[in-house]
This record gives sequence, structure tokens and C-alpha cells, in this order.
Amino acid sequence: MIGGRRSLSGRKPGDKRVRVERPHAAYFRYTGPNQLVAKPEASLPRTGLGRSIRRGKAWLIGRPLASEEEIGERLSKRLALPIFSSDAISSSAYATEEILRVLVVGGALAFVATIQVAAAIAFLLAVVAISYRQVCRAFPNGGGAYAVAKTELTPLLGLVAAAALLIDYVMTVAVSTASAVEQLISIAPELNTLRVAIALTSIALITVANLRGLRESGNIFAIPTYLFVSLALLIVAIGGFRIVTGQAAPVPPQDEAMHLGTQTIGLLLLLKAFASGSVALTGTEAIANGVPAFRKPEAKNAANTLVIMAVLLAILFIGISIIAAAYHVVPSEEGSGGPTVIALVAQTAFGAGSPVYYVFQLSTALILFLAANTSYNAFPRLAALLAEDGYIPRQFSFRGDRLAFSWGIILLSAVAAVLIIAFGGVTTLLIPLYSVGVFVCFTLSQGGMVLHWRRNREPGWWRRMAINALGTILTAVVLAIVVFEKFAGGAYLVVILIPTLVGIMLFINRQYAASARHLALRPGYVVKAPFREERAIVPIPSLNRATVRAINVARSITSEVSAVYISEDPDQSAEMRKEWDRRVPGVPLVIVESPYRALAGPLIAYLDVLDKAWPPGKVQPITFVVIPEYVARHWWERLLYNQSARRLRSILIGRAHTVVVGVPYRRDDDRSDRQDRPLGEPDEPAEPPQEVAS
Repeated sequence: MIGGRRSLSGRKPGDKRVRVERPHAAYFRYTGPNQLVAKPEASLPRTGLGRSIRRGKAWLIGRPLASEEEIGERLSKRLALPIFSSDAISSSAYATEEILRVLVVGGALAFVATIQVAAAIAFLLAVVAISYRQVCRAFPNGGGAYAVAKTELTPLLGLVAAAALLIDYVMTVAVSTASAVEQLISIAPELNTLRVAIALTSIALITVANLRGLRESGNIFAIPTYLFVSLALLIVAIGGFRIVTGQAAPVPPQDEAMHLGTQTIGLLLLLKAFASGSVALTGTEAIANGVPAFRKPEAKNAANTLVIMAVLLAILFIGISIIAAAYHVVPSEEGSGGPTVIALVAQTAFGAGSPVYYVFQLSTALILFLAANTSYNAFPRLAALLAEDGYIPRQFSFRGDRLAFSWGIILLSAVAAVLIIAFGGVTTLLIPLYSVGVFVCFTLSQGGMVLHWRRNREPGWWRRMAINALGTILTAVVLAIVVFEKFAGGAYLVVILIPTLVGIMLFINRQYAASARHLALRPGYVVKAPFREERAIVPIPSLNRATVRAINVARSITSEVSAVYISEDPDQSAEMRKEWDRRVPGVPLVIVESPYRALAGPLIAYLDVLDKAWPPGKVQPITFVVIPEYVARHWWERLLYNQSARRLRSILIGRAHTVVVGVPYRRDDDRSDRQDRPLGEPDEPAEPPQEVAS
């Protein structure tokens, strides 16, 4: 136990007391022999600047959460629906428009074909949703297509699925944000010139919300999602009633409307429309990727939430498509700032100047902004799984103060912001990059589930395997259609990026595997006392208290200590030799003249000479390079010191048989040095260390 017990005698004979010393109590909980649990106080910054940064961080994203609080951050179905389903549900706001943009060249027949294409996409949605419901139950640890393909197919196909998912999540943020801005432009055309700035601001705000943690982001996003769903269902109900009662009539096209063509609508045009409208399925897999975020029973709650999401999306997507066809709604030219199809459909139900119309448009913009939140929960979790498996840098598996995977959140925001800037925030320009990755994942996950049921043969496995087999065939066909139709429009970038990302992940994995093999202990190995000889080299910039402390640290490591002084001035070298021999007897000083004023090169060369001079029959010794460093009181003062030390450390790290030891000397250490000095010994004036010429 840290501390101990001290007996105290009372005034009367036989009076005995025990005082228990617990110096750890302020920072740790004592849970057993040599076992402590850190309290929040143990992590508090020790400097004024650090405390200020921590207060600002706490204000921005909230207080740090302990690991055991993670269970409290899990989501109920009520909060999980807006967090994980906002992407899929919000796609109903632009999927119909993407179909109409393709079919409008067919004139009035485009509106009939729109309903047929939407119905085919809805059928595909039903198959995919049922299939992913089974993924939730079969893989309750999350990971979606990556987990299925890695486990049931091959690790390489798992990486293909992971690369496709990562690209898709980035595209979700970019497309949803761009579409949200266009909804705002529909009611305020003057915002068209600010579309990129608005999109970037919204990404920054969503990033902060997600850094605050899952439960808080769910509370923030729930109201806009449920408001959009309620008003969209009301539009579908009003529009459906008017169509049934014969009150629906074509609306005159707006000034920015695309021109209706006279082409014949053939199979290729229908396939192209189907490929464009298939963006309605994006986000369907997000729930399967985030199963561990649900409350217990995780798999059941995730599967039920997936069904609710699919039903809502199907109703909204089919309903909006039917209303748009009945009223002959024509989309606006891309980038013109004209109203979107969903805005025109809302006008048919509420009226162009109705307050409810403006509320709906604002809720549509909000849910599209928040649709990006689906990626902010799925992308970091997938990145954490990949990091745990050693395919991307391991820091992506670390949780931040709020138990969120902060590295993944920040990377997602940065890449999405670059896409927004590159494509000017125009949704139609981003759509071609969107669907390829989704259907790659759909196909691999469904194919993997077919093998899963064949191997496990649980009750009802034939029926489940048949569903997944149908899903595999359908999604593979759609993938081929999407790649064929959108390849020239930008899908080729995704086709190139997926194998590139896979190659990078394989390279990282090989590096981690090689390091693990190199660091692994032999079976049965027991750590014994070191058998290699050791020596310490202390590069000194001058003779001062920081240097003396470094020398003493080197003496505590080994008895073979020498100092190295690199100088460009022979007279200065002679003075250093005289001063050193007088003040530091017993430690040899090696002076290296550097006529070319270099520091690192001569020191490295000197170490190489020592290695070559070592007897060839003996094992090379461990060389400790002990570097003195002066630590100033304030951060701005530290810019003035230790630049040579940092450069030297960066060069020496990684050198064979070499250990770099930094020895800090703080100005506050002067008092303790005086207390340790023998009585009667005079104080040495404290002179700040000088930089070695470089």
C-alpha cells in the first residue's frame, strides 16, 4: 500500500493510536496490492495554459466520461432512430428528384416511369432491409458488411467492403449537407452564393455535437428528425387524398425548371434512372454497423429499429414519387438556385406561402444536415474496428473524453469538407460518387450471409439463406448498373479509390505484423538480468546545472560515462577543457571540433566510431545518449530553448543499440538543488544553458 501506518502514543500509559497515511487518496482509489484506479484529479493539467484549454474543451464538448459510463451512453430505439436512420430517411428528400432528372428527357411519360422506377427501388429496399435485419442478429458486435465479409468470405473482401463503406460514409456527409443547403436555397434563393460556407459551418457544428457523445447528439437530433417525418407523412396523406378524389392537377413549371424532352424512354434510360434513384438505399446498412451502440438486447433493438426505418423510408419515397408524378413536378436546373422537387411537392400540400411549408423546408434542411450524423456514428466505429484489426493507425480505436472515437470524427469532417469545396456544394455533381460503395457493401454482406447460413444451419436457415441469396443477386445486378451508368460521371473515382485504400490498409497491416513479430517474446522466455554492457554519452552545450544533472543521471545508469562537447571555436574548446577538468573530475570529456558548424553529424559519426572500435567478438553495448534540456516556466519561453536537443533526439531515435534519454532541468529545481547540497558549500550562480552551435 502507498503510504503506511505510524504509531502514536497518547499522554497516558497504554494510550496507543495509529495514523494511516494515504497520499494516494487525492488522485487514486486503492483496489488491491499494487493496484490503483485513477480519479479525475489525476488527469488534471498541471499548467495554467493546460487548465485553460481543459476548461474550454469541457465547455465545448462536455466533461470527460469514465469508461464505466459507456453503458449510460447507449441508445434507446427512440434516440437510435434519428441517429442511425436520418441518412436513409432523408434520402427521400432527393431520391425522387434524381430519378426525374434522368427521365425528364422523355416528356410526360417521365412521370409514369418515375413511379415504376420508385417501386422497383422500394422492392430492393425491402430485400436489403430484411437481409440486414439478419446481419444485426448474426453479428451483434457491429461492423456490418466488413464483419460479414471478413468472417464469412475472406479478409481481403472484408477490406474491400470496409474501403467502400468508408468512402460511402464520407459521401453521405457531403451529399446530405449539400442537399440541405439546397433546401434552404429553395425558400431563400439569395443564399445560393453562400452554399459552400453554410455547408462547411454545418459540418463543423455536427462535428462538435458528435464529439460530445452519442446520447447528447441523439437528444440534439431527435426533434428535427421526428418533425420531418411527421410533416412528410402529412404531405403524403394530403397528396394521396387529393389524387384519390381527383383534385390533383399538373402545376405550371417554375422559371428554373428543366425542359421536358421528346425522347423515347427505353431500357437504358430506365436503368440510368434506377441507378440515380438508388441513392434512396444509402444509409440502410448504418444500423448493422452500429449494433453495440444500442441498449440491451442490442441485436434485437437494432433489428427492430431497422424495420421501422425501412417502413418509413418506403412510405415517404413512394408517396413523394407518386405526388410528384401526379402533379407533374419538374426539377430545377442544377446549380440554378431553383426550388427542389421536395419543396415543390410540399407546396402542393401546404401552399407556397404557408407557414407550415416553411417549417417543413426548415425541418427538411435540418434532417439533411443531421443525416450526416449517421456517418459520424458509423464511420468512427468502423475505423475503430479496422484499427483494432491493425489495418489503419491504432489511434482511431482510442476514445476521447466523451467516449467518442474522436480521430474518426475529425478525419470524416476534414475529408467531407474537402469534397464540398471541390464540387462547389452541388448535390447532383456529388451523386455519381455516392452509390457505388453502397452496393459493393450490399453485395458482399449478402453473399457472406449466404455462406453463414450454410455453415451454421440454424432453425429456418433455408428461408434466411434464400432471402440473402436474392439480395446478393439483386444488389450485384444494381452494382453493375450503377458502375456502368455512372462511371464516366465520376464513379470511376470510387472504382480507383477502393483498391487504393485496400492497398494502404494491407501495407499498414504488414507493418504492424512485422513489428509484432519483432517485439514478441520467445515461448518460455523469462526476463533475467541484462547481460550486455552499457555506456552513457552526454552531449553538452555548456557547463551548467542542466549539464550536471544529466551527468548524474548518466552515472546512475552506468559507471562508463563520458561527455562530448562539439565546438567550432578552438579557444572555446580549450576553456571548456580547463573548466571541465576542474569541476567534473572523474568524467572524461571528448571535444569534437566541427569546422563546418554541424552538430548532429559529428556526434553520430563519433558514436559510429565507438561502435566500430568495440571488440568484434563481444556483443555491442547499449549506448545511452543522455541529453540535458532546460525547461522554462512559460510555454513562450520554451520556444527559445532545446531546439538543438529536439533535433538531435529525432535523429538518434531508431539508431541501433541506442537509447535516448532526455533529462529536464526546471528553474524551480534550484531550491531543491540547494537543499541537497552539503552544508557550507557555496551556491553556484544559475546561468541559463546555451544552445550548441548547429
